[in-house]
Amino acid sequence: MFEPFEPPFSLEVLYETQRRLAQHLTVTPTLAWRTDALAARVPDARVTLKLELFQQTGTFKPRGALTVMEAMTPEARQLGVTAVSAGNHAIAAAFAAQRLGLSSKVVMPQAAPQNRIDAARAYGAQVLIEPDAASAFARARALQDEEGRTFVHPFEGPLTALGAGTLGVELHQQVPDLDAVIIAIGGGGLCGGVASALRLLKPGIAIFGVEPAGADTMRQSLVAGEPVTRPVKTIADSLAPPFALPYSFGLCRRALDDIVTVEDEAMVEAMRLLFNDVKLAVEPAGAAATAALLGPLRERLRDAHVGVIVCGSYIAASRFFELIGPG
Repeated sequence: MFEPFEPPFSLEVLYETQRRLAQHLTVTPTLAWRTDALAARVPDARVTLKLELFQQTGTFKPRGALTVMEAMTPEARQLGVTAVSAGNHAIAAAFAAQRLGLSSKVVMPQAAPQNRIDAARAYGAQVLIEPDAASAFARARALQDEEGRTFVHPFEGPLTALGAGTLGVELHQQVPDLDAVIIAIGGGGLCGGVASALRLLKPGIAIFGVEPAGADTMRQSLVAGEPVTRPVKTIADSLAPPFALPYSFGLCRRALDDIVTVEDEAMVEAMRLLFNDVKLAVEPAGAAATAALLGPLRERLRDAHVGVIVCGSYIAASRFFELIGPG
């Protein structure tokens, strides 16, 4: 590990959060992936997929959004929430607000896919469109200041990490004998939360984060010793924030054994294998952990029982087949 682990939350709090979220969320299944096609690529490893793409809204994101909103005061709930996202977090925030009876206004950049805009609206959110990510964040901050709405961050903060940590609890309950886990990193809320939970539940487990090579902001931050901002370019838009932030950075620095990177082409190949071999249609971010298993972690995890988190699949069919091709 990069430094001694200091848990940000207790097991008691994790279990209580899991209990509270149960009424709103799905216990996503696991799948023992034992096929000849996988064995040809990763000899001797045992692989279990954690199918978080079957979560409400199609990604892990509602875990954090619900945890943040459940902690709001009655007065804050009356004023509602706002969020910024090109897709998955906006949808999750809208879903969580609807489940808890809150008003939501989500701000999305103009480049956001139409199917994700439509999904946020379907969960009752008022969707505001801004030209780019910077102006979207500014609009959300204005809503916070002018209307008193609570800003639900896409990845940063203790409650977001705590919500993500319930995924780690669930995985350990389902597959307690894992030797290693691979988790995709965008802003680091998912990875930091899941890794922190697993460090409490099974201290010796090996935990690896994975980023796109064109958006390795967390890896660069760890090298620099502090959160950095950098240009990003990747097909995995869910893993492409151009900056790291202090809380998620701290969790990843303390709880991970290593971070590896994968090229966009490797994520596409992993998407293709998941679709052809186990009939899962996932977005590039959802295939990142599999790409790491097939590539940079292949030799390191030989003979291990590896948990691979398939974190989401909110992708239009046309875009999916555009990426993987017709064959």
